[in-house]
Amino acid sequence: MAAPRTISFRIDSEKVAELDRIAKSMDRDRSYLLNEAVEIYLSEQKRFAAMIEEGLQASRRGELIDDDAVGAMIDAWSLKSGPPESAIQIATGQGSLKVTA
Repeated sequence: MAAPRTISFRIDSEKVAELDRIAKSMDRDRSYLLNEAVEIYLSEQKRFAAMIEEGLQASRRGELIDDDAVGAMIDAWSLKSGPPESAIQIATGQGSLKVTA
């Protein structure tokens, strides 16, 4: 790991107070929470970029979903507590699309 650097930025005083309350309850300091938040943010941005790249590669291979299938997936999601297994497979690039309405 690289040596830590000090940075500064503007933040609302209410947010600083909330950070301090959370840090105190965790027996940590504000810097610890900010480092954790940045780590999570960077991780999510990398994950999102990888998902976009996976989608672009699938598109280049011709693995596309037509409008009717997308509509059926959305309808299925609204009827259940979460996305159907077929939608999960599509999102992760596993298996083929099977949508039942």
